[in-house]
Amino acid sequence: MNEKTEVVISGAGPNGLLLAGELALAGIRPVVLEQLPAPSTELKANGIVGQAVRALDLRGLYSMLSGSADPPQPMPGYIFAGMRLPFLGVTDNPMYGMMIQQPRVVRTLVDWVESLGVQIRWGHELTGIDSRTDGVTVSVTSSENSYRLDTRYLVGADGGRSFVRKSVGIEFPGFTTDVVGRIAHVSVPDELRTGDGGLNLPGHGRIPFGHNRFDGGVLIYAEFEPGRPMVGTIEYGDLLPDDAPPLTVAELRESAARVIGVDLPMGPPLGAGPHALRRINGQNTRQADRYRAGNVFLVGDAAHVHSAMGGPGLNLGMQDAMNLGWKLAAELNGWAPPGLLDSYHTERHPIGQRVMTQSMAQAALMAAGPEVAALRTLFAELLATPDGATHIANVIAGSDLPYDMGYGGHRLCGSMVPELVLDDGRRIAELMRAARPVLVDSSGAYAEAAQGWADRVDITRARVVDGPAALLIRPDGYVAWAADGSDDGGLTDALQRWFGAVDADNAELSA
Repeated sequence: MNEKTEVVISGAGPNGLLLAGELALAGIRPVVLEQLPAPSTELKANGIVGQAVRALDLRGLYSMLSGSADPPQPMPGYIFAGMRLPFLGVTDNPMYGMMIQQPRVVRTLVDWVESLGVQIRWGHELTGIDSRTDGVTVSVTSSENSYRLDTRYLVGADGGRSFVRKSVGIEFPGFTTDVVGRIAHVSVPDELRTGDGGLNLPGHGRIPFGHNRFDGGVLIYAEFEPGRPMVGTIEYGDLLPDDAPPLTVAELRESAARVIGVDLPMGPPLGAGPHALRRINGQNTRQADRYRAGNVFLVGDAAHVHSAMGGPGLNLGMQDAMNLGWKLAAELNGWAPPGLLDSYHTERHPIGQRVMTQSMAQAALMAAGPEVAALRTLFAELLATPDGATHIANVIAGSDLPYDMGYGGHRLCGSMVPELVLDDGRRIAELMRAARPVLVDSSGAYAEAAQGWADRVDITRARVVDGPAALLIRPDGYVAWAADGSDDGGLTDALQRWFGAVDADNAELSA
């Protein structure tokens, strides 16, 4: 007889692990399958930016990852296509950031989900999928045995080459740009390093931190950790053959010389590592045509791949996980309204498209040529204005496309809840630790109307300092309803739309 479970997640990267934690907080214990024998040490992302930072704060994960007891703070500035993006005149700055390497994110999330009772099966590879109308049967292979699992839902968090996506026939349209990217931890002579995180290179001059555009391509210099600089290059043109040997520091140095026009001295990295050393042969920009096929869902890179410029990957994937997690749990716990699971694709697919648009725009602005140089001049002028900086900040942060909540009566509806404080000193984020819907009400009248949903919605009677009189927040942190004064009937509609109908006994409580 096959083993049975409610949710199987394929992939124990940041997105799969965050999804597992979301489900566990709602009382669902998923099985996570990971073909690697242990947590990955591959250095992919070097930080998390945008609304995902605040989303992690909702679960108390920001303090675990950052080591700070203080709430996250907006960034004073960022970069867009290698150009400065100052936020001095930006109101309601949506850009948050946390410098942290992906292996540490993974280790922290592993500890978190295991403390919640989630089972991660290391070295267990998903090898077959049989999808039916009432569930999915998956075949699994490990070094010890092969077996089958019956599950209600399967989630592919298994990366850009997703076995799950391919197996269920979800198309992955897009294109591949002919570029070769190389990046590695290296050592550089101390005398070349400047006090502001850049380089002063003889024969060329100053090379600032971040992405730098040249006629020969792009040079990336970033010292995220003292003594461990990362150097990367992007060269446009012919791809390397598939059987090209692995990247070496010597090859990277030759590439940097072609890009800059002068030699950038570099050697192997110092310290024990792990160290980055990888080559990207062709940049894919693709998105799944649907995030759901029956009882199978995709999150993260399994659903979308794009340039890493601007750091959008984890911001996008982690919010996929938080959007899907509470909806799967609602379905399994029996109170999901009709169409709730379909709203995952409806809400997240446009955000994925938006991220691809901005990452392609940044890549295009880094290309060579006088026409691009002219565009960069105009873009730099726009980025220096408060309106221009605000618009691009919201695009990068993933906050420029609010969700359709079916109730547009308040400016907060459809957006992630702002950083708000209650009159008793608690932050809104502290009310969201359990991954449940939250209603905050200063008058008590709205709380009374919501009593029928008290089994699934946490109700807090408190005043929001400099905020609305009441607001209803989904578990993923997005505002489903808000009111500054008397209720126009929208609260009941929002409760039913997102958190289902109530039975007769509970309905009497809300009458």
